[in-house]
Amino acid sequence: MFAALRQPLARASAAKPLTRAFSAYTPAQNAVAPASPKLEYLLTETRGRVALVTLHRPKALNALCNGLFVELNQVLKDFDNNKDIGSIVITGSERAFAAGADIKEMKDRQFIENYVEDFLGHWTQITKIRKPIIAAVNGFALGGGCELAMMCDIIYAGDKAVFGQPEIKLGTIPGAGGTQRLVKAVGKSKAMEMCLTGSVNLTAQEAEAAGLVSKVYPAEQVLDEAIKTASKIANLSTPVVQMVKDAINQSFEMPLQAGLTFERRLFHSTFASNDQKEGMGAFAEKRKPNFTNN
Repeated sequence: MFAALRQPLARASAAKPLTRAFSAYTPAQNAVAPASPKLEYLLTETRGRVALVTLHRPKALNALCNGLFVELNQVLKDFDNNKDIGSIVITGSERAFAAGADIKEMKDRQFIENYVEDFLGHWTQITKIRKPIIAAVNGFALGGGCELAMMCDIIYAGDKAVFGQPEIKLGTIPGAGGTQRLVKAVGKSKAMEMCLTGSVNLTAQEAEAAGLVSKVYPAEQVLDEAIKTASKIANLSTPVVQMVKDAINQSFEMPLQAGLTFERRLFHSTFASNDQKEGMGAFAEKRKPNFTNN
């Protein structure tokens, strides 16, 4: 959930030691040029049927504050409801995807207000987005940055990216999935080591070998590669793409037999769609399919 505090990062040779990975800025102090009249912490654009969302708090290494997540949730919901968008890419800067949570914003909070307000609960709304989301990660993805990446469906990493969960160094634990999603990605032992020490960070190559990251590219190429994959997905049948995402996500929630039944029922349901008829017909006729998303 957070970034490392006043300590250089292990194996982060491509970046300067991170002496302020937690933000010392409040939203008012770190206002950036808005992407639109309504956005302060994000930049957005579309490339064909792909929506690109860029975290934009450069002075704070994209530290995750409440205002950023309010904007992110709304932007993602809007893209999810936009029929002209088929997939989404989330990225940050070359130095930091997101270096952690905004500690100045949360350091004085109390238990009761956290519990009553379900503090950080709105972070997980990202997982409710039905269209696929690819995280294009460069630089630091620590604490909340690592958790945000894990909420996405696919992670592509630049070759100098660094992943870690250093919350224990601040006397707390990950609060947005670091102890849950990480163990499913890299296994119990590695997740324990990362979360219990707070100082074991994964390079991009180690993250790929552990299964946290799908692919590693040179830093200057990772965003283009993520958009390329997102475009490929976006031009397939949107309802079927959503079914695939739903089925895979359910595999984390269901016993195997229940998951197999769920998958099979979704498979059956595709035969009620025009896209299934078009896809199989095009294959039989040796031509490119023309999906109409119905």
